[in-house]
Amino acid sequence: MAQVVVNVMYNAPVDPQAFEDYYAATHMPIAGKIPMVDKIVLLKGMAGPDGSAPAYYRMAQIYFADAATMAAAMATPEAQAATGDIANFATGGASVLIAEVV
Repeated sequence: MAQVVVNVMYNAPVDPQAFEDYYAATHMPIAGKIPMVDKIVLLKGMAGPDGSAPAYYRMAQIYFADAATMAAAMATPEAQAATGDIANFATGGASVLIAEVV
């Protein structure tokens, strides 16, 4: 069975500082309670070599042992609280990509 990663990709927010404050103080403590997570990697977009804006402002990668574990974890109240909280701070919108680690 292959490890699975849930990638949450955040577009640029209306107010980056408000995003960062809420993300660190409120959202990550909620997301940190999701059970069965192997690891979480947080990324922040950078300008390209030509100065172009990053495709995404931030990205969170949430790793699980396999697809069944991810499905079970995402069905929990903790995961539902984390996904429901995204609308409270991601003013630029967010996309989710579920992928297999190969």
